[in-house]
Amino acid sequence: MGPTADRPERLLLIGMMGAGKTTVGRLAAAELGWPYLDSDDEVEEATGKRVPEIFATEGEPAFRAAEAEALARALDVEPAVVSVAGGAVLDQANRTLIERGGTVVWLRARVATLARRVGTGAGRPLLDPDPAAALRALDAARRPLYQSLADEVVDVDDLTPEQAAAATVRALAR
Repeated sequence: MGPTADRPERLLLIGMMGAGKTTVGRLAAAELGWPYLDSDDEVEEATGKRVPEIFATEGEPAFRAAEAEALARALDVEPAVVSVAGGAVLDQANRTLIERGGTVVWLRARVATLARRVGTGAGRPLLDPDPAAALRALDAARRPLYQSLADEVVDVDDLTPEQAAAATVRALAR
């Protein structure tokens, strides 16, 4: 589809934690020569707190509110590559922003791949105490939302980060 008058010159990466949004996003931004924005980094910069600290002291609703604000700010930058926080898709207002925000690429991975990549889940509050079980439940809830938002899907399980980034950049030309 590519950027058009209706679609901003922006690449939004969605997917589960461990799918590679940060790594692939940085590589894609470098390839395109565009700024790179990461929702979690934006939340931490705006709040002065790390994500696990927000969850521990203020709870998930406070994090989700900060996440929504970070997403809205990121969509003020164009062109840009934006790694959208995995759970941002749970909120209808965020889904609307994502749909209108640019070309949306779902970095899709099997749960086994995600579990291997996140390991013990350290620093990821939603994965405590059993990362594999938590990932299965989160994936089941979020997968239909990612599918509904995606302009393109890149299956990352058997790709290097560089291959995933190249496939993501190619999505802009469609």
